[in-house]
Parts: sequence; structure tokens; C-alpha cells
Amino acid sequence: MTTDAMVPFAPNRRRAMTLAAAAAFAAIIAPRMSFATEAQVADEIKKLFGGKAMGEGKIKLDLPEIAENGLVVPINLDVDSPMTEADYVKSVHVFADGNPLPQVVTYHFTPESGKASASARMRLAQTQNVIAVAEMSNGALFTAKAQVKVTIGGCGG
Repeated sequence: MTTDAMVPFAPNRRRAMTLAAAAAFAAIIAPRMSFATEAQVADEIKKLFGGKAMGEGKIKLDLPEIAENGLVVPINLDVDSPMTEADYVKSVHVFADGNPLPQVVTYHFTPESGKASASARMRLAQTQNVIAVAEMSNGALFTAKAQVKVTIGGCGG
């Protein structure tokens, strides 16, 4: 005689109901999974900085043009700054307009950082724009943007 405890994968009504509920939940939720739009990224940036003007040219954003696997997309960024007490990068915010959540990462720097530089790997769900916004100690904002073409999505895509 065998029991469920002795046969871990034996079918029974409770397991069948649990699997059916999980499948129904996935069928309902998966199609509704949405991705951020360019407008949502703009809204997130506006929430952080209001309508302040942003310049270009201080941020070097290094991303692959084509990412074969969206699970591990390398990002490297450098912001041109002397990093002194009077002039330094306070923070850099990175956004992606095709991910479920638009804000990917935020880096904070101080003059003691010596250099405003960071590297990471991020997930990208689909082909999308990656936007970096650097906030300087004097309140000035700078931005850079790069498009990454993703062949296999990293966020369920």
C-alpha cells in the first residue's frame, strides 16, 4: 500500500486543483503584463526633476547595440566631472522604456567617490531605449540615451 507521502508525485485531487488554479492565475496575469512606455519614463523623470532643462554631452553611456540575451545586458556609465566639493555628480538615474518598471537603477556619488562611474548588468524585456539622467551638485541635469535591440527578452518576453 502506498500513500501520497511515499509517492511524492502521485496524482490526487488537491494537487490537481492547485495546478489548475496556478494555470488559471498565469493565464489571467501573463497577458496583462505591461511594459513602461516612453511617456511613463518621461513622467518618472518629471516626478524626480520637474520641468528642469537637461543638457547633453557629460554622460558616456556604454551599452551593446544588440543584446542577444535580455537577462544579462551590461551597462557602463561615466559622467565627466571634477568630483570636487564645489562640483560633483550627486546621482545618476537609469530608466528603460520597455521594462515592467521604468526606473532600473539609481547611483549616488559624493566627492569622495573620486569618479562618477558605474557598471552593472540589467534585464531588458524587449528592444528599448535606456536613458540616463545625471544630477550635478549645482542642480544641473544631463542626459544620455541609447537603444538596445533585444533578441531574447529577460523579463518574461
